[in-house]
Amino acid sequence: MKIRLPNAVLLLSLPLLAACAATAPAAPSARAQTPVDTTRKPVATGPVENVTKYRPVFAAPAAPAATPAAAPKPAPSPAPLSKAAAPAPTNHVTAQVEQRLRDQAVANQNVKYVNGFRVRAYLGLERDQVMNIRRQIIGRYPDETDYITFKQPVYRLYVGDYVNKLDAARGLARVRQFAPRAELEPMQVLLNKVP
Repeated sequence: MKIRLPNAVLLLSLPLLAACAATAPAAPSARAQTPVDTTRKPVATGPVENVTKYRPVFAAPAAPAATPAAAPKPAPSPAPLSKAAAPAPTNHVTAQVEQRLRDQAVANQNVKYVNGFRVRAYLGLERDQVMNIRRQIIGRYPDETDYITFKQPVYRLYVGDYVNKLDAARGLARVRQFAPRAELEPMQVLLNKVP
């Protein structure tokens, strides 16, 4: 029984070996083979159907009049693109729109905070170090606003009130000379600072 089992395994594996040998790549021949053409063939990329009938057609602008005394001619109306033409835009501000603009301006004056960015210059446990970094930054850039927060036992020093990320990145570059590990943090910032 012990002898028959290995023989049976060998007998069953012979067809597998024969199949592998049949699919193996052939040995390189001595004669040179012609190289396979691997260049890309140009493929037609244009649309199959003609779509020019769907493209809009615009009238050419009228040439300016040669004589200044001539009365201005009305501009020729462009060819209609569809059955329902869009109304011509006007630059008139109605009383209702004017009132809404005034209301929005008053509402914008009451906004105190906005989503923006601050530079976190320090995050650590040492009060002396946070005060030293603060003095260096304020000494070099006196217009920057600084905020020190303390949640036991961690001190955080934030610098600036930046509304957009570009200004915040500029502020970060200025602060990095004093605090190399400074980072930007998104938070609500004071919009209109009153000195």
